[in-house]
Amino acid sequence: MLCSMADEKHLKTSWMDLVWLLFLVGLALLPPIDEPHKQGTLLAIALLQLFEDRLAAQFPRRGWSYVVLLQILLATLLIDHTGELSINSTYYPIYYLPVFTAALHFEAVGTLLWTALASAAYSSYLYPALQEYELTPDSIARLSQRIMFFFIAAVIINQFATKARRQTARYQRLAEELAASNRQLEKVQADARRSERLAALGQLSAGLAHEIRNPLGVIKGSSEMLNQKLATADPLSAELAGYISSEVNRLSALVSRFLDFARPLHAEPRPHDITAVMDKALKSVSDQWTGGPVRVARTYAGDLPLALIDEGLAAQVFVNLLQNAYEAMGENGGSLQIDLSKAVSNGHRGIQVRVEDSGPGIAPEIREQIFNPFFTTKKTGVGLGLAIVAKIMDEHQGSIRVEPTAAQGTAFVLFFPAASSAIESEVFAS
Repeated sequence: MLCSMADEKHLKTSWMDLVWLLFLVGLALLPPIDEPHKQGTLLAIALLQLFEDRLAAQFPRRGWSYVVLLQILLATLLIDHTGELSINSTYYPIYYLPVFTAALHFEAVGTLLWTALASAAYSSYLYPALQEYELTPDSIARLSQRIMFFFIAAVIINQFATKARRQTARYQRLAEELAASNRQLEKVQADARRSERLAALGQLSAGLAHEIRNPLGVIKGSSEMLNQKLATADPLSAELAGYISSEVNRLSALVSRFLDFARPLHAEPRPHDITAVMDKALKSVSDQWTGGPVRVARTYAGDLPLALIDEGLAAQVFVNLLQNAYEAMGENGGSLQIDLSKAVSNGHRGIQVRVEDSGPGIAPEIREQIFNPFFTTKKTGVGLGLAIVAKIMDEHQGSIRVEPTAAQGTAFVLFFPAASSAIESEVFAS
């Protein structure tokens, strides 16, 4: 049976804890055995070693500082009860425990400071020894060697720990980059599938539209002739003939939208001031709006590069999005925020256009579908407007996405490439 990574880590931790306990039990069985202070201190060290991770987790900023400080205090207590002269205690290597812990969890400066504190705690027993004994050159050399080995061990462990942390950080960055690449690949694949569906539906729509347009022309001509003949005749017949003519006009407009969707786009992108295109589209839509009052706020960056766009197609995109925003706010009106700023997408520099309304918003479960042809939430819509917008953005090598807003409403975010690399370099130079 396979264990999960968490279970495997728990098992490894348990084995390491068992090893620590065995070592501490071994120390407890060594002389002096009948020293209760020694046994109590070893028990405290064992408990601290078992629960050091939990203790450190309780204090995220200073947890490991508390652990190292407790280890130094316990090590000092241990050698105080394990020798006639504490400075000569054979248990002095217990100070390696706080030294190693500091080396594993602190940077170089912190490691050296904690090692110095551990060395000072050990050296503090030199003063009581000097009250009875004379300090010889041999004793000084031996004490200096022990302290130097503390520092050597700390530096070596810290180097390995630092390399391990850097390696872990590098693996994490690689994992994040891989995850980002996978998300980008999924988006590209989704865009490719959408383009294939659009192409297939476009061909189907073109065929149907041509087949429908011819009989519609005959019906329209016949209804107009009928209107002329029945203008002075029975009012009911004239009214019915008028219905035929108006419905044929509506069907003809619908067929024209089908053809717009099916017709291959031949964009002729040229450098244009995108703010001027947006202002014209906004004026066109606002002049025709008959619903509630809409407060329009525009935020245009002052150093925008020229956009590489087909002016007519870009205006069609803006008009469609602005009309949708106005209609979403409806009779109650609302606010419309338009932001134009510099942006970078997939390594290409350009302009980001954000159109945000205060309407009812779009449900999260249908956000990915609104650019599909024939998908609509409007009672009178046919679901081709945003599909045509997405098609135009693809033709411009740009992108479009929908985002929820902080409050109620919807934001469409578009990206248009800049006109040329020369202009980009000039505008985006830091």
